[in-house]
Amino acid sequence: MPQALPLRAALPLIAVLTLVWGTNWTLFPLAVRELSVWTFRFVSLVGAGSLLLAVARAKGQSLAIPRAYWKTTVAAALTYLVVWNIASTYSAVLIPSGQAAVLGFTMPLWAALLGAVFLRQKLERRSLLALFLGFMAVALLAWRGLHAYAEAPLGFAAGIVAAIGWAGGTILLKRNPPPVPPLVLTGWQLLIAAVPIGVGALWFGGAWFMPSWQSILVVAYITIMPMALGNVTWFAIVGLLPAHIAGLGSVMVPVVAMLTGAIVRGEPLGPIELLAMACSAGAVALALLPKRG
Repeated sequence: MPQALPLRAALPLIAVLTLVWGTNWTLFPLAVRELSVWTFRFVSLVGAGSLLLAVARAKGQSLAIPRAYWKTTVAAALTYLVVWNIASTYSAVLIPSGQAAVLGFTMPLWAALLGAVFLRQKLERRSLLALFLGFMAVALLAWRGLHAYAEAPLGFAAGIVAAIGWAGGTILLKRNPPPVPPLVLTGWQLLIAAVPIGVGALWFGGAWFMPSWQSILVVAYITIMPMALGNVTWFAIVGLLPAHIAGLGSVMVPVVAMLTGAIVRGEPLGPIELLAMACSAGAVALALLPKRG
């Protein structure tokens, strides 16, 4: 298990991440009502990356990344941010947002598998039990979405691809972490990811036009909160904890997404969802709370 000091520092970050990312999923269909997925993501990536680097500069932080770490930075940005941003958005558009969040947050399971293979991370019994509870939470929530998955298999596939991309990018950063502040690392990765997505926006996005104020406000919120604040919080957590433990810290995000989906969009919330929430809480407790004695 991780040491108590990194855990103590990570817990408030995980709380912020859960709130910011968990309330984000129901906004995706609104964000792409007028804009293409590619255009929406390009605008939010450029805006969030520029904002974070501006804040880092204002705080007196160097914006330089050592040359030896650029390959890792670029590879992680392409694997996590490009794959995640496109695949997760398509998933949230094609199937209910809460179900898309469930699929995306199978990430800890993939991170544990990739970490065992590439980082030689050993999983203690407590970590294995936490992963099992996290899997049960995802399985219970996914059970509700079987009908949606059958009607939109591409949405299901996109959610799984998003999770694998997220896990892969996280493992790349853990193998060779750049020695720079989270603001700088996150800002550059967001701008790097914006390049291929910008090409996709030119190709798939159609003609450029001025969207409605509703779309502008939704995209602005997503840019500032989940994209900028959420990602810098996530990379700070990754710097403190092993990849699979960091991933388990985010297991409560789909629970918040399900609650938000139930309130805003009338998505189902019953005994199965409540049991899944209990499993999620148990997984997070096992993964993050220190052992007694």
